[in-house]
Amino acid sequence: MTSGSSGKKGMSGLYFGRSTLLKSFLLLGVAVISVVFIWYTFSVIDVLKKDTRSQVELYVKLWQHVANSETAGSELQVIFDEIILKATFPIVVCGSDRQPIAWRNIPGIEPDDTTPETIKQIQSVVSKMKETNGEFPLYVADEMVNYFYYGDSNVIYKLQLMPFIEIGIVVAFFIVGIVGFQNIKRSEERLIWVGMAKETAHQLGTPISSLMGWLEVIGPGHRGNLSHGESEKLIDQTAENMSVDVTRLEQVANRFGQIGSQPELKENDLNVLIQDAVVYFRRRLPFQGKGIKIDFNPGTIPPIKANPELFGWAFENLIKNALQSVDSKTGIINITTTVIEDGRFASIELSDNGKGIPVAAARRIFRPGFTTKKRGWGMGLTLVKRIIEEYHGGRIELKRSRPGETIFEIALPLGEIE
Repeated sequence: MTSGSSGKKGMSGLYFGRSTLLKSFLLLGVAVISVVFIWYTFSVIDVLKKDTRSQVELYVKLWQHVANSETAGSELQVIFDEIILKATFPIVVCGSDRQPIAWRNIPGIEPDDTTPETIKQIQSVVSKMKETNGEFPLYVADEMVNYFYYGDSNVIYKLQLMPFIEIGIVVAFFIVGIVGFQNIKRSEERLIWVGMAKETAHQLGTPISSLMGWLEVIGPGHRGNLSHGESEKLIDQTAENMSVDVTRLEQVANRFGQIGSQPELKENDLNVLIQDAVVYFRRRLPFQGKGIKIDFNPGTIPPIKANPELFGWAFENLIKNALQSVDSKTGIINITTTVIEDGRFASIELSDNGKGIPVAAARRIFRPGFTTKKRGWGMGLTLVKRIIEEYHGGRIELKRSRPGETIFEIALPLGEIE
């Protein structure tokens, strides 16, 4: 019970850690994107405001220049009608008493509406314009005759709202992403637990079936015609075989007890661990297919840090997949160990001459729940990947697959695991 509980806690902790990391990453992304949006938008707004102010200063200078020239009348009207009043931003011209006499582009107010209520509204608009952008006096012969006021264009107002709209969209995507991740996580958890349950049944089923068979062998029905000596010999042989199956059951229990928690890694002879798995399956070859060969070519490998139970489990899954892929009469499985990458990794290559893995499936074979078998549960290679990469700091990849040749490679670090 303790092992199972710790396994569940460890697995939950791993998911919680991944979930928290992803949420933190998404939240950081939202914050960075929001800051960039706000900075960029207000930079554009600042440029537009400076451009608008430059235009206004130019209008006032031009107007003042024409107003002080000898041909002021018609030219002044042209400047007002064709240049100033065609500006896209709000404009108000007041007399020397600061009373509005002309205006343009004021939202909700027509240029020819001179009712007292409208004048009051314009005066309120002028106060805001003066507070925001100041006022521009207009002189004729050193006498101040008008005041010029302007406000921000409609484009600037819209741009000022853009960061909040953009942040809202990003936050919405963030929420959708979190919800989607939670759904994917729950789906993966369901697949994992269903797969683990089936894997448990499969792992326990073989030795339990074997034990039931041995119990039948030593039952009265089989020993009835044997002499006392023959019966004793049969019981001894059966007890030895049952001991092997009980040891296997203990090994299975240890394996499941370590899933989800951080296993202890000790120095081991990699070739011995592989040889144990090979021997286990060679005993089963009469049931898997009499024509199948499993060849092991061990290289010289320094001791590696490994957990024998978990590594054995992972490697047995690889061999089992190969056995299911090859022909029962002509199947060949080759296993080779060597040192690669300047002595930093031990490499294990497992190849078979089976039907191969389709290209479309090759990209998804390590995903939880993915399987190409009718009765598969899609946990075998997922479990292998987790044991090799998360628990042993190594890597596993499908190097090549085509009809007649499929090669998996496991690389395990030699020395301390980072």
